[in-house]
Amino acid sequence: MTFTGPGANQSWAEDEGFEFEIWSDDDKDLALYYGAARSVWTLAPDRVTKVFDASGTLVLEYIDRIDVGTHPAQVLEDVTLLFGS
Repeated sequence: MTFTGPGANQSWAEDEGFEFEIWSDDDKDLALYYGAARSVWTLAPDRVTKVFDASGTLVLEYIDRIDVGTHPAQVLEDVTLLFGS
């Protein structure tokens, strides 16, 4: 699956029935703010996951050596423990 930008991400999230926001970062503002990139010239920002509660408080953070094969299941398990099913 290839995403071409924020519109594609939003459409995909809606198709999947996600009840949370999916952010896109074409200009690297989020990558810089959350520490995934050191500069706007970073070609491939690091993978990071930040989970916020309903009030906007950061409750989970994954920043080192994210394994794309196991990471989604780990986040889902952790979020379920925190917030329930």
